[in-house]
Amino acid sequence: MLVQLKSALQAIPHLIEVIDVDADEKLVAQFDELVPVLFARKDEQEARQICHYFLDEVKLKAYLNEH
Repeated sequence: MLVQLKSALQAIPHLIEVIDVDADEKLVAQFDELVPVLFARKDEQEARQICHYFLDEVKLKAYLNEH
């Protein structure tokens, strides 16, 4: 998913943070079967889950186009 995400965001300023779910018991309990999981956050808004397993470019584009 990371390679596809970088490709999809080529023309958009962004920061990608990769978090090892297996390193945190709470994250394992929440996301174990969903990895990889993509969350996105704009400015100071709360992070929101966009997709899991595979990059859903339709959902990503919809999120990026929200005002």
